[in-house]
Amino acid sequence: MENKFNRTLVTAALPYANGGVHIGHLAGVYVPADIYVRYLRLRGREVLFVCGSDEHGVPVTIRARKEGCTPQEVVDRYNRVIKESFEGFGISFDVFGRTTSDTHRHLASDFFRTLYDKGEFIEKESEQYYDEEAGTFLADRYITGECPHCHAEGAYGDQCEKCGTALSPTELINPRSTVSGGAPVLRKTKHWYLPLDRHQQWLEPWITQDHKEWRSNVMGQCKSWFDMGLQPRAVSRDLDWGIPVPVEGADGKVLYVWFDAPIGYISNTKELLPDTWEKWWKSKDTRLVHFIGKDNIVFHCIVFPAMLKAHGDYVLPDNVPSNEFLNLEDDKISTSRNWAVWLDEYLCELPGKQDVLRYVLTANAPETKDNNFTWRDFQARNNNELVAVYGNFVNRALQLTKKYYGGEVPACGELTGADREIIGEFQGVKAEVERLIEAFRFRDAQKEAMNLARIGNKYLADSEPWKIVKTDPERVKTILHIALQLVGNLAIAFEPFLPFSSQKLRGMLGMGKVEWDRLGSLDLLPAGHRLAEPELLFEKIEDSLVEAQVQKLLDTKKANEAASYKAQPVRPDIAFEDFEKLDIRVGTVTACERVPKADKLLKFEIADGLENRTIVSGIAKHYAPEDLVGKQVCFIANLPPRKLRGIESQGMIISAENADGSLSVVTVDREVKPGSQVK
Repeated sequence: MENKFNRTLVTAALPYANGGVHIGHLAGVYVPADIYVRYLRLRGREVLFVCGSDEHGVPVTIRARKEGCTPQEVVDRYNRVIKESFEGFGISFDVFGRTTSDTHRHLASDFFRTLYDKGEFIEKESEQYYDEEAGTFLADRYITGECPHCHAEGAYGDQCEKCGTALSPTELINPRSTVSGGAPVLRKTKHWYLPLDRHQQWLEPWITQDHKEWRSNVMGQCKSWFDMGLQPRAVSRDLDWGIPVPVEGADGKVLYVWFDAPIGYISNTKELLPDTWEKWWKSKDTRLVHFIGKDNIVFHCIVFPAMLKAHGDYVLPDNVPSNEFLNLEDDKISTSRNWAVWLDEYLCELPGKQDVLRYVLTANAPETKDNNFTWRDFQARNNNELVAVYGNFVNRALQLTKKYYGGEVPACGELTGADREIIGEFQGVKAEVERLIEAFRFRDAQKEAMNLARIGNKYLADSEPWKIVKTDPERVKTILHIALQLVGNLAIAFEPFLPFSSQKLRGMLGMGKVEWDRLGSLDLLPAGHRLAEPELLFEKIEDSLVEAQVQKLLDTKKANEAASYKAQPVRPDIAFEDFEKLDIRVGTVTACERVPKADKLLKFEIADGLENRTIVSGIAKHYAPEDLVGKQVCFIANLPPRKLRGIESQGMIISAENADGSLSVVTVDREVKPGSQVK
């Protein structure tokens, strides 16, 4: 399919400039896109890699309101943070632009006007929430209320973050404006809509028939939209931050961010190549590939193609390799809960380990289903694969060459059957890695590249040159010559995946930049070529580093729980006489032990000032028995006895439940006589 194309335009989803970027972004979009672009460049293909920050829309205005600054100040700051984070991880954009640039503002405005003049929009009047006190229509995220599904308070007008259900503002129970705090009212407003239903007739066969090679998750989501029937989608909204709608009667209205943002791919290209940008967007021999996360599938497969087709001059995407989501320590990544590994923090806290994260994220890539990142897996993959396989092979080959031949590549002698077998194995890797990368299967492609290092390790282990160096020195020269060629091939094979370590390895080998077509060659390092001083390519990650990162997340979780904790509503009133019926007393714990075969139960012996008693309580997960002996605890004394695991429990220990679900036994602040009543 690619033969009909002379160039490839690769875009990566524009990150919102209302915060930093995290490992979910890196795994879902930017590392896969970078792998693909680096591979194309190594093959000598004409390729352009375009991205930039998405700087309009409600998330930016919310951040600005919280911080007490202007939206422009917010996007200026986060454009820099995001750009530096990507640079730190070697994401090799040709351009990283912005949607607040003059170039973008003019192009997006002209794009809208072209469609407007061609009659591609429809005008519709609808009712939307309006804040009378603030004098403004409210974006969905500026409206909160009770979720109609899970009844959690604080649900947004577009989604309940408690249960994850997508909402519309009118579904909220008791909606409130986050701007003024008042109750909004519905008021009519006019907007322009892109009638996607008019485009379904060509969109559906274009995707389902002409692009059967697209990933199943992409195809499945598109089919579900087609099955429901496409509906008109607003391209404008009432807001004071964005690109003004360029028609009369549109005061106070801006381009909706979903319409504005994808045009950023075009405007950023124009910013970089003001004279030749059109060949990348309007020439039929350009292949357009969008790298996105699954939350952007509909926009890039249905909405943006409809916009491009309606305009009439632009090429349509040839593939949209969308990834699913990456979870963090078995929990959904959430920027609002700070449950994330932020790239700028990683670069500061784990310097020099960019390739480790690139490797782990690719190995765990959520290509067809959601996947999970854990710090223990991060450590294991580094220590057991990068260090023990790749790094070990490179270090042994270079150290043996230094020890036996002063760091010069030895000449290759006569090959044995074992040599030819190894050579055949690693020469076959090239075609397989190519096939997998071309199919956007980067996880499998990286695994195949790692097989080169496994082949090399096995070759040295089986050949044991250190044992025969004195008895058969010519054989050792051949072994190390082949091993060094394998090392050189690793520097090429891993260039798309691990650019920093590949550069370091090429430095140790004295290799310049080589093309992909040289992968599988046996003459990368000629006899007599001098190697540089060997260094460790990767270093072992100790438990302390991982434990610190895990603790950081645990601290975040505790802070979230404390911040989000709300006391349960007070129960209905009871008569004072009902309270008086409870006999609450203080007792001293004389003995405490776990109940056999019961994870939650503790058996207490309580001195109650009378005949003493036994109480069984379900707090074993919150206390060690020995920590409770001698404490004075509050208990209900006049409950009827109840058997638990064969033990008669004569009362109930009173505990308070914390925000995180942990229990704290209710005690007294100074010692009292056992049996004292609580009043």
